[in-house]
Amino acid sequence: MQSNAQNRVLFLEDWLRSAAASSSGAPAPPPPPAAISARSILQAWAELRDPSLPFSDPNRLVSALQILDAARFSLHIADPQAKLLISHLSSDQALTPDSLPLILRLLYFWLRKTPRASPSLLNSAASVLSHLFSARPHCPALLVLLLGALAATPSINVSCRRDCLDLLCMRLELARFEEELIAELLAGIGYSLSRSEDPYFSKLLSFLLKIRNGGSPSASVYHGLMILHLSEWLVTGFVNLSSLGKIERISGELSAPNWEGKSYSPFAVAMTSAGVLRALRMVPSTNRAISIIPDMRSSVEDSIASVANHALSNSNNASDGSHLLQCISIGVSRAGLLPFSAPLLMALSRALLTEIFPFAKFCRLSLEIQKENSINIALEKIKGHLESIIFKEAGAITSAFCHQYASADDTHKVFVESSVWDCSLEFYTNLRAVALLHRTKNDQLLGYLEKFGEAAFLMIVVYAAEVAGQKLNPKSSHEIRPEVSVRILIAFSCIEYMRRVRLPEYTDVVRRAVLAMQEQAALCISFVESMPPYVELTNKQGLFTLERERYVWFEDEVQTARMLFYLRVIPTCISLIPASVIGKLVAPNMFLYLQHPNEKVARASHSVFAALMSSGKDSDRDERLDLKEKLVFYYTQRALEAYPAITPFEGLASGVAALVRHVPAGSPAVFYCINRVAEKATDLCKEAISEDMDMWRAWEGSSETFKKLLDMLMRLIYLVDIQALVGTPFLLRWRL
Repeated sequence: MQSNAQNRVLFLEDWLRSAAASSSGAPAPPPPPAAISARSILQAWAELRDPSLPFSDPNRLVSALQILDAARFSLHIADPQAKLLISHLSSDQALTPDSLPLILRLLYFWLRKTPRASPSLLNSAASVLSHLFSARPHCPALLVLLLGALAATPSINVSCRRDCLDLLCMRLELARFEEELIAELLAGIGYSLSRSEDPYFSKLLSFLLKIRNGGSPSASVYHGLMILHLSEWLVTGFVNLSSLGKIERISGELSAPNWEGKSYSPFAVAMTSAGVLRALRMVPSTNRAISIIPDMRSSVEDSIASVANHALSNSNNASDGSHLLQCISIGVSRAGLLPFSAPLLMALSRALLTEIFPFAKFCRLSLEIQKENSINIALEKIKGHLESIIFKEAGAITSAFCHQYASADDTHKVFVESSVWDCSLEFYTNLRAVALLHRTKNDQLLGYLEKFGEAAFLMIVVYAAEVAGQKLNPKSSHEIRPEVSVRILIAFSCIEYMRRVRLPEYTDVVRRAVLAMQEQAALCISFVESMPPYVELTNKQGLFTLERERYVWFEDEVQTARMLFYLRVIPTCISLIPASVIGKLVAPNMFLYLQHPNEKVARASHSVFAALMSSGKDSDRDERLDLKEKLVFYYTQRALEAYPAITPFEGLASGVAALVRHVPAGSPAVFYCINRVAEKATDLCKEAISEDMDMWRAWEGSSETFKKLLDMLMRLIYLVDIQALVGTPFLLRWRL
């Protein structure tokens, strides 16, 4: 008697296709019955009963079979009809290239939909198939499916089952199968494995693990997932039937020495192993087999690690290596949490950065084909990847990667960290070039790339959260590594453009990194030195694709997002940054972005200035004070010349208030600032009066810009020495 799990799957090939095409693995509902009338079906059976039909008109025979095949999902095939089909199968006249697959498929549906088929008919079908196909050179995939279903039927004669298995093994060794019929091939093998014993079990298992050899279909994630779910289906059935010997045989064949010595296909080994682990993970604790499962599980886990090592050491074949990395990563994501393995960690890292998120490759493609005016090529490739199974599994694969990282040794942790941080910088460079080139020209392409980038952003944030939890968390059992904070912050600055939603993980990682960086001045300096220099911000340096394009720095949205990240973080550590570094690196960029048309960015620049004014420590107090007084003049000029069109009042107010409080009273810098603010207010007032000759009506109707400046001036009176205000034109005019 077959297991409950196996009985629930009526048509194994359809279930495999459905499980491979969806994340849930749920079987797809059967297709709706064909719109074929009962009269047409009865007429088709009547045609088949005509003994002269194959001789008189073979086309009528094919037409009748096609009608029945079209209605097969809703059709009930009883034993008499099955006997009729078997008789046509044994007739040379009926077996044309068009009729043979139809008869085989109808017999297969009879077997799977009939709970108690006649043993004599089963034996007869096995004998006819054995006689018919033993010497035929051609072996249709439907024959494998039918032979497997026959062999899996409990009521078939033992000798007939052996005949089916003999024929099946022989045909599998010789046959080549089409890509679209891989599900039928695997289902036939699966049916056979579910009921066979040695030596057939070993032969069939060997063929499954050599699925790419001898002209078999090429590797792909879709085919790999079919193998995964087939092995899961088989092992679940063996566990329910307590056939532990078969599970041990499978785990033994998958072990590293065996699969490498027998030339098994690495991708088939990886996916079979993942399916076995997935099934073993579901074994209830009450099952008596639970005690021996850990040993089998450990053996299968080692086999996945050995395949990962094979993938890393045999990367000459780019196509095969790509498929293998994808299969390993998606198999691990579905198999459950696995113990740490250095090859597995490295394979998952490479798969994430080169196969699941090949952002650089797609950006280069979009830049190159622009020259050839063939943008549709990039659209199709990028959209295809976004809709692929491997991309949709990115979250689960990232989770498996983080689990492997958590248990890794320091050497491998540092290696994969560097890989991810370097990938972030490459991500920024490519996205910047693509966004500038395609903005408003190819918005659909840019939209696809940004959707791709959003997923990459989430991957990097989730991974960085794991790194920060281990290396920047005082409560962690691991050693604190504050130098990691700078690498994390730099990486986040590179992906800031893709931050479209608020993530608790993102906020927590930034907070931990900033707190760790604040403890060491050297780290703060290193962070500031990683900021793009003024020269790079204001020209197309590094953007080789834009040689003929006019570059406007404030239209570079990707670069602006990165600088906004720096402008927000720098105030938190500016006290530890030497005045010389601030003057050389921070001040030029701060003054540049004071006049950025985006209010959020401009306000962040004012916040940097305010933080600088209020910062200081004894070690460089004099040097910092000199720098502050020098910067006040240019700050006042830059801020006021762009007010109110660009400079936000809140930013201006924070900057002016900070400099008045923290620059010594009586300083020429303070006088200059107050005087320029008064002059700006006077100019705005004059503009309002020129539009309305009645000064008071102008006051009542003027915009808030003038009123806000006046209010700020009145508040500043309480903060500065009144001696510094003597001669201020605006104050004298208004007799304040």
